[in-house]
Amino acid sequence: MSSQDLSLAAKLINGGVAGLVGVTCVFPIDLAKTRLQNQHGRDTYKGMMDCLMKTARLEGFFGMYRGAAVNLTLVTPEKAIKLAANDFFRHLLMEDRMQRNLKMEMLAGCGAGMCQVVVTCPMEMLKIQLQDAGRLAGHPQGSASAPPSSRSYTTGSASTHKRPSATLIAWELLRTQGLAGLYKGLGATLLRDIPFSIIYFPLFANLNNPGVSESTGKASFAHSFVSGCAAGSVAAVAVTPLDVLKTRIQTLKKGLGEDSYSGTADCARSGPGRDRQPS
Repeated sequence: MSSQDLSLAAKLINGGVAGLVGVTCVFPIDLAKTRLQNQHGRDTYKGMMDCLMKTARLEGFFGMYRGAAVNLTLVTPEKAIKLAANDFFRHLLMEDRMQRNLKMEMLAGCGAGMCQVVVTCPMEMLKIQLQDAGRLAGHPQGSASAPPSSRSYTTGSASTHKRPSATLIAWELLRTQGLAGLYKGLGATLLRDIPFSIIYFPLFANLNNPGVSESTGKASFAHSFVSGCAAGSVAAVAVTPLDVLKTRIQTLKKGLGEDSYSGTADCARSGPGRDRQPS
């Protein structure tokens, strides 16, 4: 096995382990993000801490990790595809990978973002339904005239009182809508993940490069960690509006007064004025 192959394998393993650790550590924050992005019509939560406190009180500590199993299962292949694709496109587009070329780095990031959605879209689709179930438990449900897609994983009146599982949701989506059901919101996922990767990979490389030691050819863990945090934070802030669109489009079950959307453009046009219903 060549040193290049070893380097790629090490990156894939590191990415997978980092993904698992990241999901375990920050999943409650991700759950709060999903519930805050989805609430419109009636504010169930006043902010992130209020959401986490209410979730822990009403659903227990593990309620904050609802949907984590989906991420823990799929985050490793997602990160593997993302890192491998970025390395592949960097090797393809840049003759000398030691020389910084911002335009080519951004194109490589674009390619990585496009490839990862194969796993990201269904993973996010299932995770969002599980994360939002607790919010809907205390939120009046829509009427029976709600669109079928908003009730696609209910199997009867009793099922509305049972906690959904990722397996049940995936099966119902495949049975009623085919593979397209798991890839609902694909366009919105691409709109989020491509810009994120375009920003993140070049920014991380340029922040990390000054810390690379000539003797080892690597930056210290602390330098790489700070560089990754900074690059990830900038990229996440930049794509948050697109993440809100993706979350709302991929949410199947709606509370009373909450809108359904025909697509990304329709969701983007639905500003606060349309979301808020008179009390």
